[in-house]
Amino acid sequence: MWRKISMLLEMIKFKHTVFAMPFALIGAFLAGRGVPGFSVFFWVVLAMVGARTSAMGFNRIADRRFDAANPRTAERALPAGAVTLVESWGMVLAAAGLFFFACFMLNSMALLIAPLALALILFYSLTKRFTWLCHVVLGVALAFSPLGGWIAVAASLKGYPWVLSIGVLFWVAGFDCIYACLDADFDREAGLYSMPAVFGRRNGFRVAVIFHALAFLFFILTGVQTGLNAWYYAGIGITGAALFYQHLIVTPKDLSRIRQSFFSMNGLIALTLFFATWMALATAL
Repeated sequence: MWRKISMLLEMIKFKHTVFAMPFALIGAFLAGRGVPGFSVFFWVVLAMVGARTSAMGFNRIADRRFDAANPRTAERALPAGAVTLVESWGMVLAAAGLFFFACFMLNSMALLIAPLALALILFYSLTKRFTWLCHVVLGVALAFSPLGGWIAVAASLKGYPWVLSIGVLFWVAGFDCIYACLDADFDREAGLYSMPAVFGRRNGFRVAVIFHALAFLFFILTGVQTGLNAWYYAGIGITGAALFYQHLIVTPKDLSRIRQSFFSMNGLIALTLFFATWMALATAL
């Protein structure tokens, strides 16, 4: 049983929850101007785990035939037969149930937006079939993370810094556009859409640069709008360096270090902004 659970968690890359979780906590910390109570913190974490697990599981189910045909992904658990379709659906439904229960335990506003948030992140898995704007859809879906964290504490949209969600949108869309370069040729042959597949890797990288520049700008505006101090802007400096480094080590002609760019740098960005926000709130006068 534990081996099967391990396979399911590896199938959905559970460890990559680090990309979205810090932003949900940033939203929660900003709403309360500090660390929220243990109960809220606990249910926010469970809500994020449930939402992402459900979304990634559904993504693997929806893409299983494409994954089986793609040499890069053919060894994933579902197309390789290591886990079954029934087991995968069981994980998706159980995780969705966890998400809704966690939102119920938070407040009525959180429960009210939960169906929209989950529907959007599930819908993303289908968008590569008909639009090259799939990266933007993923960005919009993950932009719900800080919004959800804010609502978990405030139970209201009043005062929410929308520039934070816009920053997350462009940050996610940018790195997803870069990562899609790995499958540009396969996607084109399979009739799937992504910016690199439709417009070429070089143009995909150019769009990613624009998206990341916009993300950096909106992250700065977040600090301005929420009145954060120098600790936050120190984090912004690290974030800018990490964004620049991503585009320095990966090029349209050399994708060999794309996993280092995608996983290491983006994990660093999310965690840095979270700790910078935490320190700025903790040291506020």
